Amino acid sequence: MKKVAIVGASGYSGEELVRLLLSHPHAELAAVTSRQYAGQSLAQIFPKFAHHPRAKDLCFSEPRAELLAKQAQIVFLALPHGVAAEFAVPLLQLGCQVIDLSADFRVRSAAVYKDFYAHDHPAPELLAQAVYGLPEVYRAQIKPASLIASPGCYPTSILLPTIPLLKAGLIKPEGIIADSLSGVSGAGRKAELDYLFVECNESVRPYGLPKHRHLSEIEQELSLAADLQVTIQFTPHLIPVNRGILTTLYLTPAGGSDGLGEKIATCYRAAYSNEPFVRLLEGKALPDTKNVVGTNVIEIAWRLDLRTGRLIVMSAEDNLVKGAGGQAVQSMNILCGFPETAGLL
Repeated sequence: MKKVAIVGASGYSGEELVRLLLSHPHAELAAVTSRQYAGQSLAQIFPKFAHHPRAKDLCFSEPRAELLAKQAQIVFLALPHGVAAEFAVPLLQLGCQVIDLSADFRVRSAAVYKDFYAHDHPAPELLAQAVYGLPEVYRAQIKPASLIASPGCYPTSILLPTIPLLKAGLIKPEGIIADSLSGVSGAGRKAELDYLFVECNESVRPYGLPKHRHLSEIEQELSLAADLQVTIQFTPHLIPVNRGILTTLYLTPAGGSDGLGEKIATCYRAAYSNEPFVRLLEGKALPDTKNVVGTNVIEIAWRLDLRTGRLIVMSAEDNLVKGAGGQAVQSMNILCGFPETAGLL
């Protein structure tokens, strides 16, 4: 059993980590931190877990790196960007393995980070050490890592459908358009006017235009896949559901239409047919958030539009599981040599 801790366990992603790790067959949840709820038990703050044997005894504590390093071998950071790095640095120095769910270590360039997040990177010396925690792409690099930067929810929904096509040269790297719709939990557990029920219910709206922060890691990873600089158009939307992301990608095929459909199908099968958490839809089926909510699965489907000459690729995922806590646990399983599906099916 690996002892694990969650820093920032009271947010939506932290709560999802609690759910997954309490029932994980190879991990013991040894510590949870929250300044707001320090001294209170899991059962008090999350009554849904009250039936678990540990929920009444495991209490939230103030986050202290020295104590966490004594309690756990692996520490998950479910903190805002800028704050996570403050804990990652001492935890790594104390010998912990760190899985960071914030954006602090996803971008390889400190200059790009400053451009998108509007402040200097708090620990630029660690950027070269961090591994981007997208298991289906970086499985081999995750296994020996000490610092894993778990991807954002929007990037996961865009990168997994697009990277295989770019690597295979089946689509042009120019003119990629991504439209994404996300549930309100993607904004985090905070009391802000824009996310109140009355403001969100019966409403759909775009936001974060034209330069959403997640573009930095999306374009970084697409550029690596294409082996040249890729710039995309990305429009996120807020929709009145609790959780889930649906993304539609508009792509331009790199060659003619002859045999293209079979090439795309072959490409996706080669990339994902053996992946436990990628569901390739066939026939008339299209991605639907109701089929992935609560799971670590991403659904992918595609259509060739011969009228416009475009390839339309769609994906659906749970922003709190495959887009956050579940993907982080998937990386932990790889890191520790556990079955990759442990605690996630």
